[in-house]
Amino acid sequence: MMKKLAIMTSGGDAPGLNACIRSLIRTATWYGIEVAGIRYGFEGMISGDFIELNSESAGNIIQKGGTILKSSRSKRFRTSQGRKSAYLQLKEKGIDIVIVIGGDGSLRGASILSEEYADLSIVGIPKTIDNDVTGTDYSIGFDTAVNTAMEAVDKIRDTAESHDRVFVVEVMGRDAGYLAFDIGMACGAEGILIPETTADFSYLERSFVRGWDRKKTSLIVIVAEGDESGGAFQISERIKKLCPEKDVRLSILGHIQRGGSPTASDRILATRLGHAAIETVMEGGRNTMVGIVNKKIAYTPLTSVEKRSMDIDSKSLQLLEILIT
Repeated sequence: MMKKLAIMTSGGDAPGLNACIRSLIRTATWYGIEVAGIRYGFEGMISGDFIELNSESAGNIIQKGGTILKSSRSKRFRTSQGRKSAYLQLKEKGIDIVIVIGGDGSLRGASILSEEYADLSIVGIPKTIDNDVTGTDYSIGFDTAVNTAMEAVDKIRDTAESHDRVFVVEVMGRDAGYLAFDIGMACGAEGILIPETTADFSYLERSFVRGWDRKKTSLIVIVAEGDESGGAFQISERIKKLCPEKDVRLSILGHIQRGGSPTASDRILATRLGHAAIETVMEGGRNTMVGIVNKKIAYTPLTSVEKRSMDIDSKSLQLLEILIT
């Protein structure tokens, strides 16, 4: 007898969530699986906030940002009593399989739940604009966040050029520099500061001097919010001391990076991962995360999913040095 399946989104939102939900509903419906949605993540699982999902629910949502299932972070789920309450709600609704779309924290919570209650089958799908989850090359939302920030920095460059200014732009990335690195590369930034490297202000000074020697009238520095030197404010103050004759401004992009219509890449990634999650369920897979590695679907046990940092090798550093010359 086909079991009942529930879908949830957890943690911070990311563009592409609705595309993934759509793919999950469409594929599950194809196989005749009954589908429920859990609103507000693990908090909704604890409180029993479940809704029915069907083909109509998947209509006209692939292009929308945010998540039709809403999302949250749950303190109650971190306790054994909270997880027990969540489990009992699932059992009451006749749900045996849960698809969790989330980042490393949400997937870790899903793994704990699956270990405590062995009769549950849980499949994870990675989503985070920070792209800091092991077991996948890319997570849902990353590409859109890069493009959103790139467009914003291009506009900042316009005004920087008009006034001969130095702009320090802070982007998201508390523990990982994937977002800042790709944004900086895409925008031709004169400096990129990320948590994985120690801030070298002599490198910034060399970059600035080279820019001025080439008659550049504007300079852009991208800094990840988690850089060890501090955020955009601290960096801009140091640059003011480094270049007292320059007009230094700062801009914090913030949550604009989380919103907006997903790019084609994110829609396709979300669709592939949603389909793969249901295929995994049909094949009897459980307590695993589906990801994408070398453009192919890959599987990682939930117990092995962790937060990751960007690996900056000598080639990447050389590339940056070449591009600022």
